[in-house]
Order: sequence, then structure tokens, then C-alpha cells
Amino acid sequence: MVMVPRKTVLAGAGVGLAAAAVAACSGGSESGGSSAPPESSAPESSKPAGEALATTAEVPVGSGVIVGEVVLTQPVAGDYKGFSAVCTHTGCLLNEVADGTINCPCHGSKFSLDGAVANGPASRPLEPVAIRVQGDSIVAE
Repeated sequence: MVMVPRKTVLAGAGVGLAAAAVAACSGGSESGGSSAPPESSAPESSKPAGEALATTAEVPVGSGVIVGEVVLTQPVAGDYKGFSAVCTHTGCLLNEVADGTINCPCHGSKFSLDGAVANGPASRPLEPVAIRVQGDSIVAE
């Protein structure tokens, strides 16, 4: 039986944990990191097509709401837009619409109410989600 000194085992475990922490924190980059989320077409909403995501009254003019994995905005009265609530930087879920921007809690990216990048590190706009107004409801298409 080969005896490995305790000090060697502990040092190896420490190196492994450090490598795992670095890999988890890197999360890929916009410059082609291998752990970046894959490119995709417009994401599916969390509700089936034709099902109401929100009422028009729930989406304030000049602001928006997050419904599951969909952001609904109303940049100007009567103009409703839908976007994926997944940040294009590293795939974090956006967490608020405030002061005219859609905000990501992970690295500080902000998007305008039309989905364009307002403040990085994200460099791509939010993915659009097909919606339509049907009566007083905003529905997924």
C-alpha cells in the first residue's frame, strides 16, 4: 500500500477547490469564452402561446415588468415590447425595471426599454419575445 502524506492530499484538494472557484466565477466573456451561454433564437416565454402574460394596466408607461423569463415594457403609451429576461452578458436573470432601464443584478448591465444595451458589460441587446395586445391583455405569440 502506498502512503500519501496528509499534507500532499490537503494541498491537492486546495488546488482543486481554487480551480473550481475560478471556473465558476469566470462565467465566460463576450470575447468568446468557452463557458458563455450558446447563441439562440428568440426565447420561449414561460407561458404557452396565446396565454396572457400580464394586463396592459400592469405595464406602466415609461417602465416595465418582469413576468417569469419575459420582460414586458411600454416605452411610450400604447407601444408594448417583449424581451427575454435573460441577460446577454452571462445569462443571469434580470431582476428589475427601474428608472427607465431593465437591470441585471450579476454584473450591472442595464438595458433600455427597447432592449438595447444602455450600460455594459453586456454588448448585445436583449432577445425579443413575440407578444401582442389582445383586448386588455398582453399575450405570448
